[in-house]
Amino acid sequence: MDVLKVGVLTFHRCINYGSYWQARCLAEGIQARGHHASIIDHDSRRINLAEWKCAMQPVLPTHVPETDHPVYREKIEKFFALFESLPLSKRFDIDKPEDMENYDIVVVGSDEVWNLYHPWFGGNPLFYGDGLRTQQLISYAASYGNYPASYGLEESWAERLRNFDSISVRDENSWTIVKNAIGMEPEIVLDPCLQFKINPDERESKYWENPYIALYGHNFTVSFIRKIRQYADSRKLPLVSIGYRNDWADEQWINADPHDFAQFIARSEAVATNFFHGCVFAIRNEKPFVCESSSYRSFKVQGLMSKLGGEQHLISDEIPAAVVNNLLSQPLSPVISQTIKRLRISSNRYLDEALKIKQLKNESVA
Repeated sequence: MDVLKVGVLTFHRCINYGSYWQARCLAEGIQARGHHASIIDHDSRRINLAEWKCAMQPVLPTHVPETDHPVYREKIEKFFALFESLPLSKRFDIDKPEDMENYDIVVVGSDEVWNLYHPWFGGNPLFYGDGLRTQQLISYAASYGNYPASYGLEESWAERLRNFDSISVRDENSWTIVKNAIGMEPEIVLDPCLQFKINPDERESKYWENPYIALYGHNFTVSFIRKIRQYADSRKLPLVSIGYRNDWADEQWINADPHDFAQFIARSEAVATNFFHGCVFAIRNEKPFVCESSSYRSFKVQGLMSKLGGEQHLISDEIPAAVVNNLLSQPLSPVISQTIKRLRISSNRYLDEALKIKQLKNESVA
């Protein structure tokens, strides 16, 4: 087997636990196949400032008190330190892709890499392949985020998709967009955090010395808050909010880093979230969980639950508290783990075959 130089193109410097882990897991998953894989380290002052500003006031429109600013700043600094531990390429300006390294293959994904509505990455042609210094272009678990399939794609974006040698996505909305734009049916694969190993550093924390319910997300509805609070009180379990302030929780662990987060979810009794990767990490660790679907993440979350047979974990105002209590106290349905096992096989097959395209080309030339 040829050892390939593979670049992973994604949103790897976001102050977001899921973004960090999906980038790391995908790069390490390719490395485990015997290839040299690194995360393509694009940089932009404009994008950085937008990301950091958001990270300092992440729960808007909820007001962020000034007393929280130092804690969010500490969280950001922890992310900065961990970014340097990722397998990064030589850094280059995102607007000057001619300065990037050469690759045998570039893998675009996962995350919302094709989301034309993303507030600072949206519409950047780099993620559609423009200017990439590579002999082969594939995607893995790419997503359009909150960009709806009903809007379709302009021909200029569709034409760029046709330059990909192989395409996979992670949700039905993205599948429909690609299918309608270029007439091919992409593979639906698992998010890297479900597909590949997660290896967090060993950590000690006061937060998991005693049982607790993990709360991940922000700006929950009054109905969701009431049901989760009622369940926690009935079980005499503290609610611990990680990454963001939720004043209705018993404790706040705002400045946790990605490794803290992975350990925190794995050690919890149950998970309440409205984030995509809150669901992913709960499922990964076989934790009881419920999720409230937000407008920004609805396509991603609903697509994940539909794909895994976990629709019952998505709760709305109409869902009775008794159903929520049952979901948070009972083990996950074996259907979910069985589906993940099946999808891991097909996701592995997709990635192996996509990486072999370059090798087959080399053999035909020889």
